[in-house]
Amino acid sequence: MPRKRLNSELPRLTVEQFKHADKIPLALVLDNVRSQHNIGAAFRTADAFRISAIYLCGITATPPSAEIHKAALGAEDTVDWRYESDTAVAVSRLRREGYVLVAVEQAEHSVWLHDFTPHEGEKYALIFGNEVKGVNQQVVDMCDTTIEIPQHGTKHSLNVSVSIGVVLWDIVCKFNKNV
Repeated sequence: MPRKRLNSELPRLTVEQFKHADKIPLALVLDNVRSQHNIGAAFRTADAFRISAIYLCGITATPPSAEIHKAALGAEDTVDWRYESDTAVAVSRLRREGYVLVAVEQAEHSVWLHDFTPHEGEKYALIFGNEVKGVNQQVVDMCDTTIEIPQHGTKHSLNVSVSIGVVLWDIVCKFNKNV
């Protein structure tokens, strides 16, 4: 029977090592995410997959925050982040910086997540929306594509932090195969 490893046995980077480590060329954009627990979970997931940055937009809360920290467990100190009051402004900036803009949304002509292939040498900004309204249509209109997580139950809805985890896992695995 395998023995669980102790935290002290896990290979962990220090905050300084993380800051200087190579990152996956992905940025997360949180468009008016209202739950600070979801924001904290996004930070923690971004840290786990060594994502380059998070853009916190609109009503999305920013660190320092006890509620964000509760879920992030310090990842708000490792992952680079920026705040922008208007998501469209942040997305425009990312486009100018050479990012491919991808809304994660249930939309006409969206690409199923398992059919999406990131291209070597490209940087991607993944835009996740509000827990009720999703990604603002104006922002969806600015994107190069939309990807959708296939769902087969009755709800056709995942918590935004769960969606972030599913999408990042899939895309990071694809990057690791392509790079």
